[in-house]
Amino acid sequence: MTIAEALAKSADVTAQVNGSLDAFFRQRIAEETDPAARQVLLCLRELTMNGGKRIRPLFCYWGWYGAGGSADDADIIEVAAALELFHTAALIHDDIIDDSDLRRGRPSVHLSLGKWHTEQGWQGESRRFGQNGALLAGDACLVWSEQVFQDSPLVRGSARARRLFGRLRISALYGEFLDLVGESRGGRLADALKIVRHKTASYTIRYPLQIGAALAGADEALLGAYDTFGLLLGEAFQLRDDVIGLFGAPELTGKEPLDDARKGKPTALIAMARELADPAQYARLDLLYGSERLGLDDLAELRNVVRATGAHAAIERMIGERHAGAIQAVRAAGLHPSALNELESLAAACVHRER
Repeated sequence: MTIAEALAKSADVTAQVNGSLDAFFRQRIAEETDPAARQVLLCLRELTMNGGKRIRPLFCYWGWYGAGGSADDADIIEVAAALELFHTAALIHDDIIDDSDLRRGRPSVHLSLGKWHTEQGWQGESRRFGQNGALLAGDACLVWSEQVFQDSPLVRGSARARRLFGRLRISALYGEFLDLVGESRGGRLADALKIVRHKTASYTIRYPLQIGAALAGADEALLGAYDTFGLLLGEAFQLRDDVIGLFGAPELTGKEPLDDARKGKPTALIAMARELADPAQYARLDLLYGSERLGLDDLAELRNVVRATGAHAAIERMIGERHAGAIQAVRAAGLHPSALNELESLAAACVHRER
């Protein structure tokens, strides 16, 4: 099952969010007279509009609808689009931190701006220009995300939603910092799971879902059910990402398959492999994972070692357990059947995917 198939019922919501984002960027491009600023805006529009599963907007919308919000309220679409603008910023900054050249099968923003600098024949180092320009472009998306969010009449009437939006942003930044720390001191399973909770689970599912619910006036019981559902499913989502990062096909993921392995990213999958490895397997993991000279043959061996430790199977069990727990929590919340069905479909799409 592809994520597109699983999210077919949410296609209209996705189309509306895409329309809002496209209009947002087209307006700014049309108003901008400086060629350099226009180039940045074009890069941002390309990254935002080409690819992306709109997971955060969808959970925001169905959290809203599940809490009694109107299915046809255009204001919730604008709030959902604000969350996607935040995600665009996070992707740009993440690619700078990881020095990644590809995002969604295309050059990352910092690489695109660096290439543009070279084409202009300007002074200075092109890669440095690209990274600095992308840093500022990501910051712009953060500011725009705040503006779009705060401009919503729904948000102006909900202090609780504003607090949740603040928690979403802080959690994402905290998780990114923990990722840096984990990469520096070596991946431990407890550290990796903490990164999972903050960097992905809270900002991808937990808080978008609760923001939508808060805007619809949800009671504490429903917010609590969404909290459990969002954390468990968000952890399953990131654990699936860890598996895809090592075993995924680049034509589906849109990323270089060797990137994370060469950088020694502190994933739960690798941390689990180290915990389960015998001495010989541990030595091979230490030699291969994090090696800047890792090649495709080495990657194949690394995959075999991880499988042999039993880590791949263990992570799959963790994904299954979290998925089941999330479904149990949301089924107990007494949602309208249509909202429950969509949340279950979204959950299935999050854990059964190849990219």
